[in-house]
This record gives sequence, C-alpha cells and structure tokens, in this order.
Amino acid sequence: MATKSVIRNVNQHVGETVTIGAWINNKRSSGKIQFLQLRDGSGYIQGVVVKSEVSEQVWEDAKSLTQESSLYVTGVIREEPRSQSGYEMTVTGIEIIHLTENYPITPKEHGVDYLMDHRHLWLRTQKQRAIMVIRAEIIRAVQEYFDTNGFTLVDPPILTPTSAEGTTNLFHTKYFDEDAYLTQSGQLYMEAAAMALGKVYSFGPTFRAEKSKTRRHLIEFWMIEPEMAFTDHEESLQVQEQFISHVVQSVVKNCRQELETIGRDISKLEAIQAPFPRITYDEAIEFLHAQDFDIPWGEDFGAPHETAIAEKYDKPVFITHYPAGIKAFYMKPDPNRPEVVLCADMIAPEGYGEIIGGSQRIDDPQLLEERFKEHDLSMETYQWYMDLRKYGTVPHSGFGLGLERTVAWICGLDHVRETIPFPRTLYRMYP
Repeated sequence: MATKSVIRNVNQHVGETVTIGAWINNKRSSGKIQFLQLRDGSGYIQGVVVKSEVSEQVWEDAKSLTQESSLYVTGVIREEPRSQSGYEMTVTGIEIIHLTENYPITPKEHGVDYLMDHRHLWLRTQKQRAIMVIRAEIIRAVQEYFDTNGFTLVDPPILTPTSAEGTTNLFHTKYFDEDAYLTQSGQLYMEAAAMALGKVYSFGPTFRAEKSKTRRHLIEFWMIEPEMAFTDHEESLQVQEQFISHVVQSVVKNCRQELETIGRDISKLEAIQAPFPRITYDEAIEFLHAQDFDIPWGEDFGAPHETAIAEKYDKPVFITHYPAGIKAFYMKPDPNRPEVVLCADMIAPEGYGEIIGGSQRIDDPQLLEERFKEHDLSMETYQWYMDLRKYGTVPHSGFGLGLERTVAWICGLDHVRETIPFPRTLYRMYP
C-alpha cells in the first residue's frame, strides 16, 4: 500500500511509492507521455504518465484531467535536477475526485479587476501562493523575535470608545446604546499592558476609514505594536532595526524558493542588516529642497518625498525628530528642542514608504494633560490613559509595524492588495 504524503515531503520518499491529494495546475502531452503539473498547497511537482507503463484506464483518466481538477495520484518519487522542486513522480495510479469545467482563471493574462473578483481562486496561482507563504513566514519571524527577546503577547480590544490618535477616520458602530469604533491602533492599551508586563507586543487587525486609493493603502490591515517600559527613543530604534533585520533574514533563509518564484532580487534583501542609517526631519527637508521639492518645514512627507529619500540607501532609513504639530498627541518632545518630538518613521528602500512609525511616549502627567487640551480630547474618555502617568509613570517607547506594507516590500510587489488573502480596499469588499 502506498504511503500518503504531501509534495513538500517527497524528498523523504525517493524510490518509494506514495499517494498525494492534489489539483491539476496545468497539463501537457507529448504523444505517449502526459505531464501533469500537480499542486497540493505545500508545493508543486510534475507527474509523468507513460502510456506503455500504465493501464488504459489510468491513461484515459489522465487525458480527461482539466485545470484545477482534483485527484489522488499515486506514483514513484525520483530525483530530477531539472525540475524546480528537484523531484518528479512517475505516475502509476489516478483516482479522480472531481473534474473541473470552465475554470475562470486560465494561463492567459487577466485584468486586475477580474482577478480581484476571483480572488478566492486567484490565491491558487503559483505567485499568489508564494506571497502567502512569505507572509506566513514574516508573521512567524515577528513572533519569534519578540517571544525570544522578553516580550509578552497581549491582545488589545478591536472595539474601542475613542480613537488612538485623535483622527476622525474611524469606522463607527453602536455598542448597544453607546458609540464605538473599530480600532485603528492598539497602542494606548499596549502602553497599559507595558506598565504591567514590562515589554509587550500585539498582533491583530486594524481599520482606517481613509478614502485613499494608493498602492500602499488598505482599509483593513494587520499591525504589530510593541511597547516597552523603561525604554528611551534611542533604545527603541535599536530594537526596531534588529527586529526588521531578523524578519528579513528569516524570509531569505526559509523562503528562498518562494522569493525566486515571484522574481524577487534576493541580494537586495540579504543586504538588510542592522544598523540602519538615520537622518533628522530637518536633514530630510534640506535634502528634498536640494532635489527641487517644494515642501515647507512643518509639513508631513508624502510618497514622492519618502521615495526620494529612500533612493539614497540600500537599507531602511530612519527619519527622526518630526515637528510636534504633525505627530500624535502622545509623543514626547525633545527636551533640547520642544518643537520636535522623539520619534522616527522607518522608510523601506525601493519606494515602499513607511513601514514603521514609533516614538518615545509622554510620561509627564502635566504635559499629557496639556496635550489633551491642545487636541481637544475628552479628559473623561482618556482618564484611564492619564492614570498610567499618575500611578508609577516611567519613560517608555513603542512602535507599530504595518504587516502588509512589509510583505509588499519584502516580496517586491507593486500593490498591497496582493499581500493579504482577501483585501479590503476603498471600492472592494467582495469576495
């Protein structure tokens, strides 16, 4: 009786007969030989059906197979250096589960809207599978880094009574008789958790009701948000660059085949090693002026500005010390220059923009109260957040990593819509 296996593990069964549950990715014929391109979710392998070596029934079953038909295929695994996987199957038996008719996504070119309408099927293609595998490895490496560096995973709420950053770009709902919002960040809750557990991180979905259609924006996306007690701005930057280096090198090590499948230049990823370059907001403005950008001091950077800055470097670059007026109310001012704050955005190379935003948080209760007034925030609503400064306040810092932008950068994708299984964009909530 044949051993049941998956394609990923065929290297353990060379010379043995195995059975694999699979789908037909593609098929071609050369007279008395049929070549079945098989996939099972774990990988791809070619099954070779030789007419003179199988029964007439197996041969006819192989001929009847169509794209995305499902089957159990039995055969002998052998090494094949010319194949992508390094292995091939000599087919001896076929049990058809389902013959597919008129599969909508064929090897021909399809438009993006068509593919997005069929996202549930588009995920089956080799490139999209590779992206999802890389996404999963990024998530694994993120958790590995924090779990082995003294951080505790904490889950903040998704339904909140207020925004984290004082913006109105929130999805409103009713919490019985009260107003509630889908979270745009778990940061404030993570600060509370850090005061209990020291170093914490969250990983979960966030929502931004921004009517943006750029290639960098999604309505629903995932964030990793660490917070660290007794940690200043400089220490936080060191954590960020070590963290990103770990994640990128884990993908290079564990997903090389997937990176090759999507055509990524792996040498660019291999260069991502801490430390990362840093420039101040002032230096960035000066550089942009020299590049003929008309941007006044005090204005935030857009995609063209970030791209121009990133082009100077082959690693992510920190832009630090932004003006207080364009940053969130909770960011700590620089003691030596209060008009700027102790913060940094990490800009990915190759035009992928900001992937991390972070800062040292205000720990002075009086200053935080002043910020509430300046931003017209309700003291009653944020009283619990003030309590963190009233009862054992300490210097603390944190940051947020946008998962989908990070996947887009590491994979070298043109648009974030391919970085998440079922993207939610301005005009799309199907499927």
